Amino acid sequence: MPRRLAAGLAALSFLAAAAPTAASARSAASAVPAETARATRPAGTTATRVQFALPTKDFPLGQPGPVTQKKKSVTKGIDFFTVVHGEATDGYTVSVLMNGKDYGSREQADAAAEAVQAAGLPAGIQEFTRPAVADYPAGVSYMVRVGMWKPEEKAEAGKIAKKLGEAGVKAKVDFLGDDGFQTTGPWDMRVLTVDPRVFGGSYHASLGTSVATRETTSSMAKKAGAVVAVNGGFFNIHTDKNLRGEPVGVSVVNGRLLSEAVLGRSALILKGRTARISEVATAVTATSADGEKTVINGVNRAAAADELVLYTEEFGEKTPADEGAEAVLDAEGQVLELRPAGGKVAAGTRVLHGTGIMADWIWSHAWENWSLKITTKVTDMRSGKAIPLTPETSVIGGGVGLVRDGRERVTAQADGQANINMILRRHPRTLAGVTKSGRLILAVVDGRKPGVTVGASMIEAAHLMMWLGARQAINLDGGGSSAMVVKGKVVNHPSDGVERGVGDAVLIVP
Repeated sequence: MPRRLAAGLAALSFLAAAAPTAASARSAASAVPAETARATRPAGTTATRVQFALPTKDFPLGQPGPVTQKKKSVTKGIDFFTVVHGEATDGYTVSVLMNGKDYGSREQADAAAEAVQAAGLPAGIQEFTRPAVADYPAGVSYMVRVGMWKPEEKAEAGKIAKKLGEAGVKAKVDFLGDDGFQTTGPWDMRVLTVDPRVFGGSYHASLGTSVATRETTSSMAKKAGAVVAVNGGFFNIHTDKNLRGEPVGVSVVNGRLLSEAVLGRSALILKGRTARISEVATAVTATSADGEKTVINGVNRAAAADELVLYTEEFGEKTPADEGAEAVLDAEGQVLELRPAGGKVAAGTRVLHGTGIMADWIWSHAWENWSLKITTKVTDMRSGKAIPLTPETSVIGGGVGLVRDGRERVTAQADGQANINMILRRHPRTLAGVTKSGRLILAVVDGRKPGVTVGASMIEAAHLMMWLGARQAINLDGGGSSAMVVKGKVVNHPSDGVERGVGDAVLIVP
């Protein structure tokens, strides 16, 4: 039996008579100092031709050992690396579900363990700690698990889960490498680095065909002629089925605000071939010809009660037919038409959509042939300065801030991801970072492939980016959305088995 698996058996104490075992959830990354990427200048070259190399040792996750990596030049100033480390030793267990989750309170765990024992099987209660992050404290939870099997014995675990189900106990087979506890890996990741002093192109965001629809990263890259691309931020899967490409948070494409920010959440700000990471805020207002001014609550999303939402021609769907009112505006803000809610957004127009009392505002202050002045502002909250919305400017909302000023700073609560699944569990990750010299780093850590690659937790993702040399770093969308495209080809291994349609993408155009 592998050493790691044997250690896991002892640590989890999956015997009915044994006392619960406390397992620390903080990953090995937390205890290993990060090593920054090194830029070296070979003799006889100039400072503008910096040879960039990733670290070759001190991988921040798992057991110490050499890092296997391969490097290719994509184009002048862009390098592509494949990085592999670790070995597969994790096995499988069966987790009992409590209110649909594989963890719960001690009282819930006690009750679940009794149900397992009543079904004639031994149950172990495992206490674990979700680690603290920068803006969210640590928390203790409990899991109820039955047995442990070697990597090749997954089918045996499935039989136990089925037996529990037949006894009325909901359970599932779990791969231990997904837990977020200490593991030997393995890890399989792809890394792109862009030196803006050498690369002659520019950085952009794309929402694909429209805001409302999803599109694959490779499709967006092909249409834009991008040499490399990665998927962008999270998109809204909890809205109307026709709107599920809509970004959750800020989106600026070619200087146009296409989705408002969630106040204070992290974002990747691109202009030309410069990149930086900050928290952003947006403000959109409408001022009528009679001087009445009001806040516009959202851009290109479904409207809640008593809201004003602005729809742009990039929206790609009819506006919601929700009994509200709409003012159709031309590019200068002249009101072309007043209409009931639910209609097209024609090219060259915008539609101001109101519900409830804000529908009344439209009927009162947006008469035909009047004008409405729409003002849009995006603010960098670290500097307090407005971000100029030029055609060269793009902003992509991230999932979680990871690294600030070279140190781990995971802002899970501010970024709406403060839970066990997002902080502690391992998933495929798409990451973006910026080095001290301004080099852009894009990385994809594949996951959900037992025996091949385990992915990363948020804290592990932060340590990976510090190891790669990032002074600032952000988590973009992950899971089945994680995709990296180089010269039209998907170079990682998406966990769904095929590339998924996503809301937006980061594009690097030659």
